[in-house]
Amino acid sequence: MGWNLILINFELKPARVQAPLPLLSFHKWTMPDGSLWMEFFRSPAGYILRFSGLADFEVSLDGTSVFGYPSPGVEEATSEHLYLNQVLPLAMSKMGTLVFHASAVAINGGAVAFLGESGRGKSTLAASFATNGYSFLTDDGLVLNVEENGYSVSPSHPSIRLWEDSRQALVPAEAMVGPKVSFTNKVKFLADKNIVFCREKCPLTRVYFLGNSSSSTPTIRPMAPTEARIELVRHSFLLDVKDKSLLADQFNLMSRHAHDRIFYRLDFPKCYKSLPEVRQVIIDHAACSAHDDLP
Repeated sequence: MGWNLILINFELKPARVQAPLPLLSFHKWTMPDGSLWMEFFRSPAGYILRFSGLADFEVSLDGTSVFGYPSPGVEEATSEHLYLNQVLPLAMSKMGTLVFHASAVAINGGAVAFLGESGRGKSTLAASFATNGYSFLTDDGLVLNVEENGYSVSPSHPSIRLWEDSRQALVPAEAMVGPKVSFTNKVKFLADKNIVFCREKCPLTRVYFLGNSSSSTPTIRPMAPTEARIELVRHSFLLDVKDKSLLADQFNLMSRHAHDRIFYRLDFPKCYKSLPEVRQVIIDHAACSAHDDLP
């Protein structure tokens, strides 16, 4: 997997029943339909992240150690998926790393990132590029490094998850399929010659915040620095949303280059036949000077 420079000790423990916790949750994640996905708890040793019916993860105060306790009957592939895609980015945030709910692809040596709410097309865009001559850096869990002259993006684990309709529209039949995860119908694909993965860190050249597919044609507009900072915070992984010191540090890191002209709104029709045009618009825009704005 990627992120191999992050020194986090992870151990998957034997299964155990999820007993009621004598703690109050301080934060929750919900699904698009409003159902509960995960609860955050503080414990004397750090944090407990509970995925109801699936697993508990105990994270140390500094984020450097994680123990996973799957519920009885939950397969190892599901526990490992929860760790890689949900818990690890949260632990990394506690260590001061900037991690976002985003996909990213490599275009002409630079990283182009897509941020947006679930269902906006982040994975679909990444897969569309990765199956058409480009490579992807991450499906979700964008690690941003603050550099002297901007940001760079580190590759994550080399896999991408898609719904069945995206699979049929984008992925060759011979693509490698990963282990099934029990709580979702998304299919996990492993990077290979059909879905190409970028294994090198790339300088960040563009960030596109995805719209609600209300436009009949691909449209891009620049974002003001204040607007970009707010959106970055909204889409970030944060283990402790009540930790004011951590929030301040993260906000300062996000603000260092927020005035760079790399943040844009992107909207496009939500249909597979439009993807070739969407890709070309993004490629052309990413090739422009940061001081040029396309209509």
